[in-house]
Amino acid sequence: MGILKTAVLFILAAAAEIGGAWLVWQAVREGRPWWWAGLGVIALGIYGFVATFQADANFGRVLAAYGGVFVAGSLAWGIVVDGFRPDRWDVLGALVCLAGVSVIMFAPRSGT
Repeated sequence: MGILKTAVLFILAAAAEIGGAWLVWQAVREGRPWWWAGLGVIALGIYGFVATFQADANFGRVLAAYGGVFVAGSLAWGIVVDGFRPDRWDVLGALVCLAGVSVIMFAPRSGT
């Protein structure tokens, strides 16, 4: 259950952070109403709280691993929401990042 909980929390965190950043982007760059940016700021705050629910107590480890999830999640968001078409290098880079997430979060460690 530990891997599933970690994955779900990372997905929720990605949705909040990427969604929040996208909302701000839409308000600033695409001329959407100002309150879109406000919703984005709220979503970014939610991201900060979601990350604290990870079982690992090491802030640096959790945020470093989340960085890989953010890379893959940003590409996925672009595909679903903006019609972005990643090339094979985007996909390969995201897979490398997700492999890094797995090593950082799930490698056996002594004393932890």
